[in-house]
Amino acid sequence: MRKGLLVVISAPSGGGKGTILKELFAQDDNLVLSVSATTRKPRPGEEDGKQYYFISREEFESLIAQGKMLEHAEYVGNYYGTPKEPVEQWTSQGRDVVLEIEVQGGAQIKKLMPDCVSVFILPPSMAVLEKRLRGRGTEDEATVQKRQGGDPPRQGLRLCGLQRPPGGRSGRPAGHPAGGEVEIY
Repeated sequence: MRKGLLVVISAPSGGGKGTILKELFAQDDNLVLSVSATTRKPRPGEEDGKQYYFISREEFESLIAQGKMLEHAEYVGNYYGTPKEPVEQWTSQGRDVVLEIEVQGGAQIKKLMPDCVSVFILPPSMAVLEKRLRGRGTEDEATVQKRQGGDPPRQGLRLCGLQRPPGGRSGRPAGHPAGGEVEIY
């Protein structure tokens, strides 16, 4: 049995990860979405164990200390991270695992697991990103400003080694080196 792929989808908050993943999961039934853990409060309509595992800061720090997080980052005053055990179980069973994570976590995974398939999504512009964040109605002004902090990202999409052949299976193009990158604008 082949080992499953680890597919990292990362983007700034409001970058469009959810929209793209909805389409991706509709096309490939071998994909499984890893549920991240966070110390932030749930937004209206979010359920523990579905969108995130909502845990205390103390619990999160304990998981880090025990080496039970595949990656983690502190972002806008809260921890976010990927529990290691389910990802390892699914990939060993041949399932392709998708991590929907923030940019910091995506960079950690790429360093730890250079053979992962890594997709970085950018919005068309910073103005569009701001409109999306404000349109959610889930962030206060201070949080919107924090989420827009730092250097503005380049426009476009960075795609690292992902190609969808006929039949919907994930894989690398023939002859494509592990960890290779292709940029799409």
